[in-house]
Amino acid sequence: MFSDFEDGGEMWTGTGPRERRQAVRFSEKFKSEPTVMVSLTMWDTDHASNMRAEVTAEEVTPEGFDLVFRTWGDSRVARVRAGWTAMGELRQSDDWELY
Repeated sequence: MFSDFEDGGEMWTGTGPRERRQAVRFSEKFKSEPTVMVSLTMWDTDHASNMRAEVTAEEVTPEGFDLVFRTWGDSRVARVRAGWTAMGELRQSDDWELY
């Protein structure tokens, strides 16, 4: 999602906005809003401060969602990677759509 330690970004310095959003678009549109699970797949932090984080899916639609990472307090985060899985019903080629 980000790498802030190389250029002194706010996640690493601990100042400024402490949230990052990344728009994710599904390769296929779901019939309705899917269930989305997210998790951290890599988390590089400063060992001298508390490690606080929230990673979540927001604004979920059949087309995609926003992947959101937040931290607060004295936490210093150098970089983060996140993964996700979406589960729901996909459209089929023989689905009928009337009107």
